[in-house]
Amino acid sequence: MGSADSGSAGKVTFNTERAPAPPAAFAQAARKGNILQVAGQVAFDPDTGEVVGSTVTEQTRQTFRNLEAILEAAGSGFEDVVMVRVYLTDTAHFAEFNEVYGTLVREPLSARTTVYVGLPAPLLVEIDVLAVLD
Repeated sequence: MGSADSGSAGKVTFNTERAPAPPAAFAQAARKGNILQVAGQVAFDPDTGEVVGSTVTEQTRQTFRNLEAILEAAGSGFEDVVMVRVYLTDTAHFAEFNEVYGTLVREPLSARTTVYVGLPAPLLVEIDVLAVLD
């Protein structure tokens, strides 16, 4: 189960133990009005804090589990997601990422941006999402 904290001017933040705790001063998700932003998630196991998997496929699956837990704690789901931002550490991982991504997303598809960044080893992928709620 997640927790929600009311902020200023109607902003509400969400945190759940079913996803990794943020490593700094930020919420797992924040909502203002009907906009819900989920912070970038990586493949940490929320129970152990360890990275799950050594491949892009394994890490993407765990990252999606973390995103799903946070969306659920905020009263949402992937059906509300309109934008997915993907951060990969290596251009060579793009095809493998696309293959697993295609098995995890459903119609109607969200918009998506993929960029290449440096992440602390052994992390290979980070994903954040923007959802619009009714």
